[in-house]
Amino acid sequence: MTAPKPGPQAVPVVRRGGEADSVLWEPSERRVRATAGEITVVDSGRAVLVWEPGRPVPLYAFPAEDVRTDLLRRTERPAGPRRHAGSTVFYDLVLPDRTVGAAAWTYPGADLAGHIAFEWFGREVLDHWYEEDEEIFVHPRDPHKRVDALPSSRHVRIEIDGTAVADTRAPVLLFETGLPVRFYLPREDVRLGLFTPTDGRTRCPYKGVASEYWSWAGDADVRPDIAWSYPDPLPAVGIIKDRVAFYDESVDVVVDGVRRERPVTYFSRPTR
Repeated sequence: MTAPKPGPQAVPVVRRGGEADSVLWEPSERRVRATAGEITVVDSGRAVLVWEPGRPVPLYAFPAEDVRTDLLRRTERPAGPRRHAGSTVFYDLVLPDRTVGAAAWTYPGADLAGHIAFEWFGREVLDHWYEEDEEIFVHPRDPHKRVDALPSSRHVRIEIDGTAVADTRAPVLLFETGLPVRFYLPREDVRLGLFTPTDGRTRCPYKGVASEYWSWAGDADVRPDIAWSYPDPLPAVGIIKDRVAFYDESVDVVVDGVRRERPVTYFSRPTR
C-alpha cells in the first residue's frame, strides 16, 4: 500500500450497468482510512462513494494500491441472493488474529475496475473508519444528505398513552434528510422517572454514539428503548449533547398545541 494520492479535481456522478445491477458512484476528496487492531488496511485520498441498487446508503471503494492487498485472499462468492451489484470476485480478509470471510469484493465492469470495497455496516470487518481524522460509524456519510440541529422556542409536549412525559419550550429540532424531524429536549424537561434505563447503544455516522437509552416503565404497549441521548455527539451536532429524544413513531407529539401525525418509518417497530 502506497501513501494516499490526491483525490480528483472534479466530482462527477456516474451511472453504470443495466437496470438490475446499476450503481451510482462519485469520487470523494476526503482522506479515508480503516484499521483492524494496529493494522491500517486502507489509507486513500481517492475513495469512491458507491450506491448499490436497493441500498439507501453508500459504501466506499478504493484503488487497489491504497489497500493492503497482501491481507486479501481470493474466495468463493457468498451464497444467497445477488449481492453488491452482481459482483463475482470476493476476498477474505486475513488478519493475525482472525480471518473474515468475504470481507471485500470488486465491482464488475470497467468504470470501477481496480477498486476494492469492504463490508461495513452489519458486519464487524474493520475496527475503525476515519474520514480525515474524525471517526465515522455505520456507513460513509452521504454528501447528498443534510443533518441540521437548530435551537427553537416551539412548545413541544410528548405523551405516551395519554401521560405527559416531557414538556418544553426550548427544544432542539434535528432535521435529517429522509427522516421525520426529531425533537431533542432538555433533560430537566423530561420525566425520566417514568422510564427505566437500558443498556441500549446505537451509532450514527452523522451524530455519533447514543449510549443512553430508556424504556417506558408503564403498561402501554410501546417499543423498547423509546428514548435516547448522545452524551458526546459529533461536533456538527454538538448542540444535542445530553438532550433526550423520542421515537415519534411510538409516542404522541404536540407542537404549539397541534398534535402531529405519527410518522411511519423503518423505526415503526417493534412493540414489547
